[in-house]
Amino acid sequence: MVFEKSPDGGWGWVIVLASFFTQFLCYGSPLAVGVLYLEWLDIFGEGKGKTAWVGSLASGVGLLASPVCSTFVSAFGARSVTIFSSFMVAGGLMMSSFAPNIYFLFFSYGILVGLGCGLLYTATVTITCQYFDKRRGLALGLISTGSSVGLFIYAALQRKLIELYGLEGCLLIVGALSLNILACGSLMRPLRSGSFSLPEKSGLEKIPDQYLIYSEKEKNLYEENVNILEKASTEGKSVNKPFGGDCKQESLVNKNRLSSVASKETDTYKMKVAEQTYFCKQLAKKKWHLYLDYWAETLSLFKNRVFSSLFIAIFFFDIGVFPPSLLMEDIARSSNIGEENCVIPLVSIIGIMTAIGKLALGILADFKWMNTLYLYVLTLIMTSVALFLIPFAQSYIMLAILSGVLGFLTGNWSIFPYITTETVGIEKLAHAYGILMFFAGLGNSLGPPIVGWFYDWTESYDTAFYFSGLCVLFGGLLLLTAALPCWNNLNSSKQPEKPLPNMYSYKVSAAAELPAKSL
Repeated sequence: MVFEKSPDGGWGWVIVLASFFTQFLCYGSPLAVGVLYLEWLDIFGEGKGKTAWVGSLASGVGLLASPVCSTFVSAFGARSVTIFSSFMVAGGLMMSSFAPNIYFLFFSYGILVGLGCGLLYTATVTITCQYFDKRRGLALGLISTGSSVGLFIYAALQRKLIELYGLEGCLLIVGALSLNILACGSLMRPLRSGSFSLPEKSGLEKIPDQYLIYSEKEKNLYEENVNILEKASTEGKSVNKPFGGDCKQESLVNKNRLSSVASKETDTYKMKVAEQTYFCKQLAKKKWHLYLDYWAETLSLFKNRVFSSLFIAIFFFDIGVFPPSLLMEDIARSSNIGEENCVIPLVSIIGIMTAIGKLALGILADFKWMNTLYLYVLTLIMTSVALFLIPFAQSYIMLAILSGVLGFLTGNWSIFPYITTETVGIEKLAHAYGILMFFAGLGNSLGPPIVGWFYDWTESYDTAFYFSGLCVLFGGLLLLTAALPCWNNLNSSKQPEKPLPNMYSYKVSAAAELPAKSL
């Protein structure tokens, strides 16, 4: 569907405000789940690894289901999906207050809330992109800070609500707050279709040609069938009219005519069935070729050296960097740091610094002299250093500083679309980004349970965070190796007749491979 021109302002700023509060309300509790994690450990008495699955599913399911979420938004629109998803998030949070065991939380909080958040994220990003073109980067940056601000506020809010009303009351109140997403969704007025000035078409004419099963040939066949039936009806009526001749002879003639018409109808029906079968086979063949093209394009993406390194890096990055936001409160408790010493919840520090990091790194990425991939690699290496230092932090001040550093570096999500675009090109961005988000969701889902299992085995978080740091460091070094300019020089020495295009030095140019494919 083609929409009218993006206004780049006007009602678009209302869309930005509504999307900001949508992400604030839906992601506040799942990102600040570390506060709830402590309560679930005490109530259900399960291991840290198993309990960590609740928060990891809430963050990972939405990313894993991103292709499904995009399909729903394309089919039903951002407003409808936002209103529907608000009930999913609110219902999941309220159901979690009545959870009899940890397995119930896997469904209510992990899957239901996580899938609702994934739908809401896709809806807010989609409608914001429709309303903005020239200022799209600014608009997306503003709405993405909603989740970070939500993490900052909900961490303290949930702790206070637990003190006043208990865990059950906290989840009920937070679920009721998420119903305000209904109001935000009602403000997401869709842009009108660009074809509104054209004359109205019939239902059949509105269907695009590529989705029509039958061709013009079958339309003519249908008209021929109608004519035959009308002729048979007319001749059948003429049988009842009296004529002056022999009635038996006339009846015999009419019977022969009717049998002739019936024979023609049978042949026409068989022809129509044959035509429909042929066109169904052609449609199935066309769809099969589309699937083959999709997988061929997927394989071509993985032939790109930087893209292959990028999906491995994002997978290991999410395995290592997500656990602190979930487990930092428990780390403080394991280090014998009382809650009275925590002036600001550590999770809140991570949240506000993530918002600052998104804006700061996004601004840096806009400078022409900045190589965004090298900037991203730098954030990965610095993140691994911060993770290695967590076991040595034995005071609230040290944990607060490391939480702030990790939060700021986690803001590298704002430059991830830049890197993907520069690596695969704008034409393959949607396809490549969906693959990368799938692996990011997989890392989000696996990271906290792995760290929790390490604690269950060793009774200490030290080994767990050494492992997390190694994961992030491995991803960063692998990506750095793939981005070295020497690979481009090697490719140019193999094909000196085709100079590489003037791009970032780290980009594996698809154009450099085209001559080999065309031979």
